[in-house]
Amino acid sequence: MSRILIASQPIAGHIYPLLPIVRELVARGHELRWYTGRRYRQEVEDAGAAFEPFVLARDFDDRDLNASFPGRAERRGLRQTQFDMRHIFVGQLEGQLRDLLSTLRHWPADAVLAEQTLSAGLLVSELGGPPCALLGILPLGIASRDTAPFGLGLLPDRSALGGWRNAGLHWAAQHLLFRDTVRELNAVCERLGVRRRPFAAPLSPHLMLQASVPGFEYALRDLPPQLHFIGALPPPGRSGALPEWWPELNAGRRVVLVTQGTLAVDPRQLVLPTLRGLAHENLLVVAAGVGELDDLPANARTARFVPFADLMPHLSAYVTNGGYGGVQFALSHGVPVVSAGQSEDKPEVGNRVAAAGVGVRLPTSTPTPGQVRRAVRRVLDDSELRQRASTLGHDFARYDAPTRAADLLERLAATGKPVYQGDLRNF
Repeated sequence: MSRILIASQPIAGHIYPLLPIVRELVARGHELRWYTGRRYRQEVEDAGAAFEPFVLARDFDDRDLNASFPGRAERRGLRQTQFDMRHIFVGQLEGQLRDLLSTLRHWPADAVLAEQTLSAGLLVSELGGPPCALLGILPLGIASRDTAPFGLGLLPDRSALGGWRNAGLHWAAQHLLFRDTVRELNAVCERLGVRRRPFAAPLSPHLMLQASVPGFEYALRDLPPQLHFIGALPPPGRSGALPEWWPELNAGRRVVLVTQGTLAVDPRQLVLPTLRGLAHENLLVVAAGVGELDDLPANARTARFVPFADLMPHLSAYVTNGGYGGVQFALSHGVPVVSAGQSEDKPEVGNRVAAAGVGVRLPTSTPTPGQVRRAVRRVLDDSELRQRASTLGHDFARYDAPTRAADLLERLAATGKPVYQGDLRNF
């Protein structure tokens, strides 16, 4: 059996995708340690891994990033993204690397599995440590000649003119948009004795696990051979009793779910516009992740937590601010999506929803009730769109993400060499 070191930012959307993979590896008898923030110690230990805390890296509470990182609250849009990249991710790189190296000195591992935003795992490998696999929990954003830099929310362009556009935007991202972050990254690399690198979505030379299917992501001509699509990772299972309104899911009305994820918690952004926009429709509208709301429409129900795996088979549409994991899980059930979000990776998710023809993108974080109503009506009434969502659901059904990921990680840990597409056939 192998020793595998897991590494993740202490952010719910970065922790939960790893849980089913960790449970599968533990069930196979592997020994795991998990490096992350103290808020998630219980989840780590419940999954069967030993907990390794942030020590030199700054620990933080993802429920209030503004309090953890002073200066963030005053920024919006691109300026906030620039702040996050510099302080939450690149600014933590040195401390996270030193923490990981300290763990490996007293607990040598055969491989590291890091979610893609904790790229210190790659530096561990570059400094002579075990090989590192990265789990893609965001839309596939590795640099390609067919796309603009990840995060700009632009559709790919494979034409000759598009190639010039893409190259120019990649240059602008390094030298203009994220100039300060690039300088900080280069300074960190020099202090640590590793090669300088562009500021871009990290690419592991050993193994890339993408929690999606090819039909959802852009069709690129230069995908690396160590990239493996593994399908959708299941969300946390049921804990506690079901909401008292649960039997209404079988009452004959079509069901629409709206949720804003774990970081965007102001219901005025998406939840309330959705409830108001659908208040007079013959639908049951479920708002997840919120408590009691004033003036709740008669056809609406709320819950702090609903078990997505149990709810998805009842859904006819999913309204979201564009969290990647939730969108993947909805589409794995053939549920079409309305995606409304402009922060973090949300425009990239929404573009892929629209490009795949499996839903509607609303290019705003604060749509009006009318915008939501029209978008929901479209995904409910457009038979071609619903058929594409159903077809994509069948594509997802061919994958068992935890099993596939564990198979690939076992190969990496056993050989210490890159795992290319097709390698498992001879393993």
